[in-house]
Amino acid sequence: MPRSTDVHAQAPARGRLPLRSVGLSSIRKPLVIERPGRSHSLAVTFRVAVDLPADRKGSDLSRNAEILAEIVDRTAARPAESLESACSAISRELLARHRYASEAFVEASAEYFLRRGLSEERRSFEDYTLLAEARAVRAPDAGAATVHRAVGAEAVGMTACPCAMETCRARLVAEYPALADRAFDDLPMISHNQRNRTRLVFELDGAAEVEVDDMIDAIEAAQSSPTYAILKRGDEGQVVLDAHRRPRFVEDVIRELLLSLPVRFPTVPDPVAVRVSTVSEESIHKYNVEASHRTTFGELRRGSA
Repeated sequence: MPRSTDVHAQAPARGRLPLRSVGLSSIRKPLVIERPGRSHSLAVTFRVAVDLPADRKGSDLSRNAEILAEIVDRTAARPAESLESACSAISRELLARHRYASEAFVEASAEYFLRRGLSEERRSFEDYTLLAEARAVRAPDAGAATVHRAVGAEAVGMTACPCAMETCRARLVAEYPALADRAFDDLPMISHNQRNRTRLVFELDGAAEVEVDDMIDAIEAAQSSPTYAILKRGDEGQVVLDAHRRPRFVEDVIRELLLSLPVRFPTVPDPVAVRVSTVSEESIHKYNVEASHRTTFGELRRGSA
């Protein structure tokens, strides 16, 4: 069978420009990871890509799919240490097989379940999202690649609006003067609520490691309240009261989460960067409200974030 022309390796007919990223996205694969004392089988959605020099018409995309299949299949017998370590291995292999590339990118997201509940009899598997990233950079002398990795999580909870709460309090005091008594200052007040989606990502360097369960705990503690799949009537009341005792803007969620990190993760080195983003899916507005921030653990510990 005659060999076909490698069109990908040809120079572009026009527009000889280098491209930052060319690859595959929305690839779903099973991945087994082994954490201390337990293993997880994850359904992961990957994005894998490399940069493309100006003298190449196209990237060898089939190699990306082959690398994913090989590394992911390998975890069935030898589980990966973490989602981000699997992404790191994939990014290194991308550079090894795309000799023309200088950078490789891997992003992954996976459904993740933890047993949570207001009481033991109501505990069930609640769903969260795991996030991981890896960027491999080829050394100028074509030596070993440097890999930058990140790990994160997303949790869905709820927030109660502090502004509407105080507005309602003022209107109700005018209607029911007895509420002006200082004895009622701590009485939870009505407000509008929203579903809140918050993401926390650590940009890890060196041997720094974090447990994603601890990241999820930090996110939920920063929201007005976690949410749950199973709630009986009394449980619903408890969740609503808890949320209205901790009204939060999206700005509050960001700040509460960031301020808690040095205490929750005391061994994370100062240079490690952290990204936080949060979205409130508004109930009385026709838009969402969002906030985000990026800082380092060192800045957080110095109070200069």
